[in-house]
Amino acid sequence: MEVSISDIEKVVNSGLTTVIKESKISFNQLFLKVNLEDLYSTISFLKINEKCKFRQLIDITAIDYPDQSKRFVLVYLLLSHENNQRVVLKTEVQEQDSIPTITKIFPSANWMEREVFDMYGLSFKDHPDLRRILTDYDFKGYPLRKDFPLTGHNEVRYSENKKKVIYEPIKLEQNYRNFDFKSPWDGTKYNFDKELKDDKNNKK
Repeated sequence: MEVSISDIEKVVNSGLTTVIKESKISFNQLFLKVNLEDLYSTISFLKINEKCKFRQLIDITAIDYPDQSKRFVLVYLLLSHENNQRVVLKTEVQEQDSIPTITKIFPSANWMEREVFDMYGLSFKDHPDLRRILTDYDFKGYPLRKDFPLTGHNEVRYSENKKKVIYEPIKLEQNYRNFDFKSPWDGTKYNFDKELKDDKNNKK
């Protein structure tokens, strides 16, 4: 028998009374917010509790807010097949925070945490193999941070001419960066009166 999302919210709030900072249901999903120090115990509860049964980790990602004191929001997406329900768990972290790895709860978190480390530069404590996964080992910077520059870095690619992997500066095409902000719905401005006069004059 499936458990409704509102029932799951009640179970979570009663089981984690002192932990949950924020709880709401939106788009038939449960959104939770916790402190970083409560992250591991919350995810463990969501998986183990017999009413919740969130036994699949869908994804881990982050959101960058450069102007905030806690710059990043770490987001965990969990799925319960038994209840056909989803939960979105968020926690705020600073750049230098050491985030507890959840690879012992969800082994699939291994690569997901490596992606967050590679793209945002967030470090996961006790991760079994924390190294870059999407960029090259010598890559500098974190591409999904809002302040990551678009030029000045090297990219790695395979050269057909040289038949080997090469490093070269990133070159971004600027040809199409002249933006026209006029509404496309305005259409072309026609002067029908002038055209009619010109047409009559031509027939005379």
